[in-house]
Amino acid sequence: MENKEKEPFSFTYSAKEQNEIKKIRMKYSSPFDDTPRDKEDKMIKLRRLDQAVTSKATAYALIFGIIGTLILGLGMSLAMSDLADILGTYSHLGMLIGIIIGVIGIILVCIAYPIYNYIIKKERRKIAPEIIRLTDELMK
Repeated sequence: MENKEKEPFSFTYSAKEQNEIKKIRMKYSSPFDDTPRDKEDKMIKLRRLDQAVTSKATAYALIFGIIGTLILGLGMSLAMSDLADILGTYSHLGMLIGIIIGVIGIILVCIAYPIYNYIIKKERRKIAPEIIRLTDELMK
């Protein structure tokens, strides 16, 4: 019989499991060992700052877009319905008012994207020094 050396069994975890292991280990690491936790906190802050810029711009653009859409719908319903007859005015006047209101709604909808871009640029300029400082610290 041949005497073969058995290789020890080894197993490696996936990247997702490795991250989970690191997170659990960080919970139980020494309180004096703040280096990994400090880096993670800075990365979380960096992500939060970056996300705050886009979420604020998205909120404003959505508000303008939704209000514009509602105003456009109001104008369309005035232009296409017999609301002017019900109010006792000329039907052409109701259509004219509806078209004017609809155009105002279209303008608000069209302004939503430029407002989004304006707020993105403004907020990025405002937080750029903090983002640059955090990225410099994290890349060291």
